[in-house]
Amino acid sequence: MAVNDFIQENKDRFLNELLDLLRIPSVSADPKFKDDVFAAANFVKESMEKAGADTVEICETAGYPIVYGEKIIDPSLPTVLVYGHYDVQPADPYELWDSPPFEPVIKKTAIHPEGAIFARGSADDKGQFYMYVKAFEAMMAAGDLPCNVKFMIEGEEEVGSDNLEKFVIENKEKLQADVILISDTHMISMQDPSITVGLRGMAYMEVEVTGSNRDLHSGTYGGAVANPINVLCEMIASMKDENDHITIPGFYDKVQELTAAQRERLNQAPFDLKEYQDKLDIDDVHGEKGYTTIERVGIRPTLDVNGIWGGYIGEGAKTVLPSKAHAKISMRLVPDQDWHEISELFENYFKSIAPKSVKVKVKPHHGGAPAVVSDSSVGYKAAEAAMEETFGKKPIPTREGGSIPIVALFQKELGSDPILFGFGLDTDALHSPNEHYGVKNYFIGIETIAAFFRHFKELSNQ
Repeated sequence: MAVNDFIQENKDRFLNELLDLLRIPSVSADPKFKDDVFAAANFVKESMEKAGADTVEICETAGYPIVYGEKIIDPSLPTVLVYGHYDVQPADPYELWDSPPFEPVIKKTAIHPEGAIFARGSADDKGQFYMYVKAFEAMMAAGDLPCNVKFMIEGEEEVGSDNLEKFVIENKEKLQADVILISDTHMISMQDPSITVGLRGMAYMEVEVTGSNRDLHSGTYGGAVANPINVLCEMIASMKDENDHITIPGFYDKVQELTAAQRERLNQAPFDLKEYQDKLDIDDVHGEKGYTTIERVGIRPTLDVNGIWGGYIGEGAKTVLPSKAHAKISMRLVPDQDWHEISELFENYFKSIAPKSVKVKVKPHHGGAPAVVSDSSVGYKAAEAAMEETFGKKPIPTREGGSIPIVALFQKELGSDPILFGFGLDTDALHSPNEHYGVKNYFIGIETIAAFFRHFKELSNQ
């Protein structure tokens, strides 16, 4: 039986298995879901074993485990390493979901007329990494696995992959491969497939501003004692100028500037500004002056508040000056910024602009390096050929605004450029309520991955 015939005959089962995986609330950020995260790891292990992997193990770490599996059919053949993550973002706020986040439903949408799977983790990253398990199963069932394959599926990507570096360094020999595949990114559209060749890095911080030693009556003390929320807002606002240029001294010192030709090529990707605004229900875009929207999310660093709180937020009124105010702040970074250096620059500057009327704490949370990968490698050419085969159109190389810290780690420790082989769309509501993943995306991804293996073997032999 041919690989694609097996995929077609088992579509219902492939889809139902993914729905079962999505029902497991494997939220790595919240300890109350600890048992569920481990349950997801076991689900992945069992899926790999059923698909035909010879060696599958749950590798313990100081946090959540890494599921490793492999099928070595011939040491002389090329080897493909697959990376993905089974943990998911918190589903909060639950009330903004149209259906329960861990009870997947399939609904038709304007962008996904064949249906989309609505559930937390559907696109990020359960739906995408599970395509590899199913493509592997199809190739095994058809007796047509062209390359050796290794899987490394972790459970801490959404909280910074703190334990992955140690695992990679200690298992370099086990993880050696000719190419690394990661499907944790998105395409431009189903009509314009693309392969990501650049990702931003990140530095994530939490700040605390303290005024008085307790909440105060806003009538008795208002106007005489600092309000930490007001101060925090003023401090954050001062970290950008009128051109949305970040004001932290030294922040841009190592930013890699693209040439005019590189910028022109980047902006050749299909992009409709009006359609972009309509999808987001906004009247205008916003960002650093002098750069297009594509450039702002692909090649320029950012500073954004991801959460801010303090004082009374319950029903009714409570007139207090809060004792404390807090914010979570992330900075997306570009080559050649180092997230450790940026974290230190942020902390020093944030403390320097605080008035004496408050005390400030800065807690660096996690981060990762930006990465740019080659679009001329054998792996990229194989991915390009596979996409052209299944989509009927040559994919466009793009730079994406998100962060996958392990890309730079793989480049450094394993000496290989990962291929960022995403099949989601930027409209899939990643990290947001109503996250979803197209059913068609899921199956064309499985077919394209199988095609990649074939093309990679052929190109590797040339």
